[in-house]
Amino acid sequence: MKTDHTPSRKPGRPVQKTFLRLLLPAFFFIACAISAPPSWGATASIEAVQPEKGFPAGGAYLLRFTVTVSESWFIHGLEESEGMLATRLDFPGEDPVRISQIRFPPPKKVRFPYLDQPIEVYDGGFTVSAALEVPGDAKPGRYRIEGVFFFQACSEATCRPPEEVRFPLEIEVLPPGAVAGGVEPPPADADAAAGDAAAKPGDGRWSGFWWTILGIFLGGLALNLTPCIYPLIPITVSYFGGKGGTLGGHPLLHGLFYIMGLAATNAALGAAASLSGGLLGAVLQSAWVLSGIALVLVLLALSFFGLWDLRLPPQLTRLAAKNYSGYFGTLFMGLTLGIVAAPCLGPFILGLLTVVGQKGDPVLGILYFTALSIGMGLPLTILGIFSGGLNRLPMSGDWMVWVRKLLGWVLIGMAAYMVFPLMPGSQARAALVAAILIAAGLHLGWIDRSGKGTGAFNIAKKTLGLVGILAALVYLYTGFQSRPGVPWVPYEPARLEEAASRRMPVILDFYADWCTPCRQMDATVFRDPEVVRLAEGFVPLKIDLTRRHPRQDELQQRYGLKGVPTIIFIGPDGNELEELRIESYTDKAGVLERMKRALGPPQ
Repeated sequence: MKTDHTPSRKPGRPVQKTFLRLLLPAFFFIACAISAPPSWGATASIEAVQPEKGFPAGGAYLLRFTVTVSESWFIHGLEESEGMLATRLDFPGEDPVRISQIRFPPPKKVRFPYLDQPIEVYDGGFTVSAALEVPGDAKPGRYRIEGVFFFQACSEATCRPPEEVRFPLEIEVLPPGAVAGGVEPPPADADAAAGDAAAKPGDGRWSGFWWTILGIFLGGLALNLTPCIYPLIPITVSYFGGKGGTLGGHPLLHGLFYIMGLAATNAALGAAASLSGGLLGAVLQSAWVLSGIALVLVLLALSFFGLWDLRLPPQLTRLAAKNYSGYFGTLFMGLTLGIVAAPCLGPFILGLLTVVGQKGDPVLGILYFTALSIGMGLPLTILGIFSGGLNRLPMSGDWMVWVRKLLGWVLIGMAAYMVFPLMPGSQARAALVAAILIAAGLHLGWIDRSGKGTGAFNIAKKTLGLVGILAALVYLYTGFQSRPGVPWVPYEPARLEEAASRRMPVILDFYADWCTPCRQMDATVFRDPEVVRLAEGFVPLKIDLTRRHPRQDELQQRYGLKGVPTIIFIGPDGNELEELRIESYTDKAGVLERMKRALGPPQ
């Protein structure tokens, strides 16, 4: 049911002004309190298509939702790209009824002037389908479910911050066996596959998906070299071989059951983390939250460095150490490996849980942690089949402590990834990554004394350390290779007043990291030598709206901001030159022409 929240009009303009003065501060106070992005007015709406009658308990039914995107606007597709938020629909409540199999139609590809490649978007109106599952024991009655629609909108020239629209869904549950009208069964998987919102891995929308899966799989392989797991390899493989010999089973089947146990535990963790990320929504965009998560990852990395120990309650360790026979025993070993090896696995898995939580996609969470489980369990399966290969494994020793410290630096890298959105510009990020690579190279190659006296291992350590340092230098060189740009200064009212007193024209650049055309102009137009030279005649002020600006309400009202990029030219008299305003991606020629007009004829 669509509810009109438009306030009723009252006669008399003073009453309207008083009402708006009360309403707007209250709205922005609430938005600031929950750390959500600023409101620019929703560019898309969503409404449930309500059936005429209810839903009998014990069945599954088709739901439809109509999405309407405002004219001249697009909302992003189903995968994050170019720094834009992916579109998704969530129902985070815990009601007896459940909404699943949310399916969007395929997006279309549009090429914007400021991008080299087309991106996937939605525009106009489209329908989203979902399956409503009503359990047989659901009590008859009316249930109110809240849906949350996440999206980010751009036009051909400007972008807005990520938005979320909350809407109610009224569900009437009928007794089992009741006659339902106006409802349909959910589509079969084969019929709905073309519109699956999750998009199958391997299609064009999963850019970089397989590289991510490969990286996580390799991380799972590396975890086998930690001091908590490596010593267990001979014991576990001998267990597989022993079961195959005495119970008539096959080591391959025991290995597969072992991987299934690992995957079941880790996939459940991945799904839970993804759902939690969806529930947090805008909270995960808060600077305080991101900083706190990064701090936790650093503390966990310190445990890998041996500065403190991560220990579990002995009750959990005893539970995991129980021995069961048959294939169930192998499955149980896989289920409980995370408990036995938690001091080594825990920090790494917690770091991956944080990344998965930000994605907010349960399917991705399950796939990521399944890949991790296969990486952890595959070596044991192979060695279980070819148990003679155990003799070729290197002996346990200090080298495993070194591998654990290597994984600690991986956690430091995850912490840096978490704070990337809080850093001002690509050069600061490049400097942070380079500093981590240099520190890791020095620590792992020379400072760490693990494996001292082992010639081959020492050579391998120093080689890897040198590679890290060289990679840092290359990263620094490429990160700072860009041409010097306009020397922007953060906006302050005093600077605006000083420019007016000096009779200097001003450029006000409203910018945000989530604005693709802003980033393109910053990387190209405002680094052009001619633009930089002309900017010397201005006071260049930048207003970063990536996160809520302290004076955002005042600036939004004063300059009538509709989105970003917005570039405003202020003349020497302190008044805006309205005919020169830029509210879209503009190339070098357009910016130069406006700058020359703002400066006036040469003296």
